[in-house]
Amino acid sequence: MVPTNERNTGQIRIANEVVGIISGLAATEIEGVAGMSGGIAGGIAEILGKKNLSKGVKVEVGEKEAAVDLYVIIDYGVSIPDVAWKVQENVKKAIESMTGLDVVEVNVHVQGVSFHNEEKPEEELPARVK
Repeated sequence: MVPTNERNTGQIRIANEVVGIISGLAATEIEGVAGMSGGIAGGIAEILGKKNLSKGVKVEVGEKEAAVDLYVIIDYGVSIPDVAWKVQENVKKAIESMTGLDVVEVNVHVQGVSFHNEEKPEEELPARVK
């Protein structure tokens, strides 16, 4: 006799990309995260927009478990450890509630700091030439 919670109707497999998108969205929901990082090229971290939520995320999905590596850019002035903890918690909660997978690791790699350059009007300097 088969228990009622086990049915022989087939398998459910969740693609790595799906878990990657969930992870990227959950990470960017946290205040203090400027965006996901596409990697460091030439010493400059590329900040990716919302269209590329699975970029900056590496995921390993097994039958029952998932592990995630997130590459993020953090806003200047925030507590990096506090933001990283919040990212870990939010990503773990989102994946587990949406997919049913157990999240064994959420590794946060801080790739850079975003300085919000608010354009301040420059004082006009006297003309050097007439």
